[in-house]
Amino acid sequence: MSPSTVIRHIVMWNIAGTCRAEKDANIAVLQQGFEGLRGRIPGLLHLEVGVDHSQVDYACDVVLYSEFASQAALDAYATHPEHLRLKAALGTLRTARHQVDYAAPALPRSAA
Repeated sequence: MSPSTVIRHIVMWNIAGTCRAEKDANIAVLQQGFEGLRGRIPGLLHLEVGVDHSQVDYACDVVLYSEFASQAALDAYATHPEHLRLKAALGTLRTARHQVDYAAPALPRSAA
């Protein structure tokens, strides 16, 4: 893999909640948890969490878009203590999970 190639790791979830307020609270826990990993995982180049606003019946509630410097960095993330702690903390907040990992050209990032 060339230095201008990254591994994109995209995960989408449906989140548990018996009412909209409970679901929104669970989404906030997930969002804050993943955003708290920024700067703590070696090889994690970019991380963003998006919350669905379409609310169409086939949409997932939350998406995690992240980029890793290499497949080895993504593999290390999977077993990193901070990631494992977050996975355990989220437990049953997630009712469905979908994932795609693929190599792609690195996107230019602004300083902002």
